[in-house]
Amino acid sequence: MSLFRVLDIAGTALGAESVRLNLVASNLANAESAAGSEAGAYRARQPIFATLLEEAGMTGGDVPAGVQVTGIIESAAPTRREYQPDHPLADETGYIYLPNVNPVAEMTDMISASRAFQTNTEVINTAKQMILRLLALGQ
Repeated sequence: MSLFRVLDIAGTALGAESVRLNLVASNLANAESAAGSEAGAYRARQPIFATLLEEAGMTGGDVPAGVQVTGIIESAAPTRREYQPDHPLADETGYIYLPNVNPVAEMTDMISASRAFQTNTEVINTAKQMILRLLALGQ
């Protein structure tokens, strides 16, 4: 595997973690948004990652390797229901519906995604340094 392929693989991981960080930000931004019905309440979203595997020797390296986001799913956890009859969005029984976002879990996910992003950035920097040293050998 060439060092340029390492850059490609780490780049796909950076893209996937960027999607993950954007979803965490969206979830946290909507953590306290109220709705008048359970169907209208915001639901937490998470990305689905899948690996792209290179078939070594079979295609000559034409098949990509790395990670991709194959979809985004909504959490199946139930929404929160609170009794607030004075709220403008309250239903006829006086309840409002709040998202199923867990801020603690979202912050943990954000830390994990930012560390994975940082690790892949370090992989790219290390590969770049190796390429530069390899070029310096040819001088």
